[in-house]
Amino acid sequence: MEEVENMRKKILSLGLLGFMFGIIFGSVAAMPWWADAWDRESSITWDRPYVAIYGNDTLTQEEIDGLLWMREEEKLARDVYLTLYETYGLQIFQNIANSEQMHMDAVLSLLKKYGIEDPAVDEVGVFTTPELQALYDQLIAMGSQSVEDGLKVGALIEETDIKDLEEWIAKTDNADIIQVYESLINGSENHLRAFTRTLSVYGVTYEPQVLDEDYYNEIISSPMNTGMGGVGGFRGRGMGGFRGGRW
Repeated sequence: MEEVENMRKKILSLGLLGFMFGIIFGSVAAMPWWADAWDRESSITWDRPYVAIYGNDTLTQEEIDGLLWMREEEKLARDVYLTLYETYGLQIFQNIANSEQMHMDAVLSLLKKYGIEDPAVDEVGVFTTPELQALYDQLIAMGSQSVEDGLKVGALIEETDIKDLEEWIAKTDNADIIQVYESLINGSENHLRAFTRTLSVYGVTYEPQVLDEDYYNEIISSPMNTGMGGVGGFRGRGMGGFRGGRW
């Protein structure tokens, strides 16, 4: 009799457990939002760029203008460094040129996502935007005078990149654009640190030309940023000198 009673208790327990699972899974199946969320999450291919996941469906003209400008401005930085590397053979120019190519690619991913024609041409030192063409020519002339002048040109470019990126961020609420631009700021801050520290090896103390002096000192006294960075952590900074996405 005791064995029968134990078996009866086991059966009742299994039945109760099955009943509870039925309630739980029945409730979940009845939740359309849950099924929809699962479909969305499972359909994301996580190895594709994050810019394919976030952001708005359309861009304002100002946002488009910012992407077009930054695509060629990052190319300007890359092309100047490639040219100065050929002139001086200093490895810092080659290393940062490689990084600037990654910056160009990040902006290009946004242009592709939103169906915007790429303004950048393959040839080094050639630009679609006349103003950037003139700037490239001017910077090469400045940087070709000496290796110290070349390093100063690098620091000036990175200052201006930071300033322009922050101003374009202030003109958008698009998560795609903000995330990419803030990542590029992290990179440009690293480049600025590298150029100013290399200048110090040559006995030159770099003086900021574009950024507010306090902000500049904050950057160069901070450790190198690691990774591409993400959304968040953006703070408005005071800037002097040039304005409006221009030098």
